[in-house]
Amino acid sequence: MAAGNERSMKALKEVWKRAENSLCADCGKPDPDWASSTLGVFICLSCSGIHRNIPSISKVKSLKMDYWDDAQVQFLAKHGNAVTKAIYEAHIPIYYYQPTYNDCQVLREQWIRAKYERKEFTEPGKQLPYSDGVKEGILWKRGRDNGQFLPRKFLLSEREGCLKYFTKQDAKEPKINVKIDVINATFQPEKIGNPNGLQITYLKDNKTRNIFVYHESGKEVVDWFNAIRSVQFHYLKVAFPIASDNEIKNRLTRNFLKEGYMEKTGPKQREAFKKRWFTLDHRRLMYFKDPLDAFAKGEVFVGSGDNGYSVQKGLPSGTQGNFSWHYGITIVTPDREYLFTCETETDQLEWVRAFTSVINQAMTPQEYASKCLDAVSFPS
Repeated sequence: MAAGNERSMKALKEVWKRAENSLCADCGKPDPDWASSTLGVFICLSCSGIHRNIPSISKVKSLKMDYWDDAQVQFLAKHGNAVTKAIYEAHIPIYYYQPTYNDCQVLREQWIRAKYERKEFTEPGKQLPYSDGVKEGILWKRGRDNGQFLPRKFLLSEREGCLKYFTKQDAKEPKINVKIDVINATFQPEKIGNPNGLQITYLKDNKTRNIFVYHESGKEVVDWFNAIRSVQFHYLKVAFPIASDNEIKNRLTRNFLKEGYMEKTGPKQREAFKKRWFTLDHRRLMYFKDPLDAFAKGEVFVGSGDNGYSVQKGLPSGTQGNFSWHYGITIVTPDREYLFTCETETDQLEWVRAFTSVINQAMTPQEYASKCLDAVSFPS
C-alpha cells in the first residue's frame, strides 16, 4: 500500500511539474497547489474555493495534503490545463474580460462558472447574454446627493452606440445618454461596499463623471460589464476599420492604475495640504473629497517624459504649505509643479511607480488632443 502511495505521489508530481500546469488554469496565479479531480485542471487556493461551491461540476483536492489514487492521477495526466482550456475556452469572444488573480471575487467566480458550469465558450457562435448588442434591466444606482442606492432602469444599445439610464420605469426620456466610446467600467467592491459593485465612468464636457451601481446577482452585473465591452468593441470596429482586433481590445474598459488618499496643496504651493482621494486613470489624475463623489474636484493631464513630464520623490526645498504626511511626491509638467504627500513610504513608492509607468509611455495622437486637461489646476 505504501509503495502504491509513493508511486502515485511521484506520478502526481511529474504531471504537476509540466510547464502548462505552472499557472492557475483560471486566474493565472503562479505555482497552483490544488487541482480538480473531475475537470483535470491545476488551480490556486483562491480559485479552488470557487470550484468547491460548484460541487456538481468540480471536486477539488490539495496537491500537497490530500491523497490521490492512481485513477485520479491518470485523469490529471490525460487532461491538465492545456487540454482542458482547449475545451472550455475554445470560443471566448475577444471582448470578454478574462480576470486574473488581481481581480475581485465576482469577476473570477463568474469567469469560472461561465467556463465550466454554463459552458459559454465551448461552441462557436453560441448566443450569449452579453453579445446581442442590446441589454436592458435594473441596476441599483447610488444617488449623487443622498448616497442611497435605488433601482434604476438602464439601456445599452449597440445600434445607438450609447448607454442610458432612467429615473422611473415608465420614463420616456433618459436621465443620461452617454456615448459608448467615452465610457469606462471597473469593479469596485470595497469602495462601493458591495461585492458586486461596479463603477461606470464617462466623460462629459471633457470632465469625468462617476456612477456607482450594483446588482444582487453576480452573473447579472458581470453580464452588464461584458455587454458594455461587447458594444464598445463593435462600435470601435466601425470607427477604426483598419485597426486589429487586439488593438481595439486594448481600448476597451480598463482598471485604474492606482487609487488612494494623498494630501495636496494649491497652485501657489503655500496653502495647507488637504487630504483627498486620488484616482489615476491612465493619463488622467483626478481627485475627490470622497471616494464616492460623482464629480472630480480637479484633474490634471500626465503626459510623457518626451514632452516635459516627470515625477520625483520628495517636495521642493522651501515648500511652505503645512502638511501632516511626510512622504512627498512632485509631478513636474511643462506649466507647473504639483505637490502631494503620502502617509507611508509604501504609498509613496506605489504612486511614484504608477506615475512613472505612465510618463514612460509615448503619447498617442488622441492623447495629444487631450492635453488641454493639463491647464486644469487643482482648486483647494
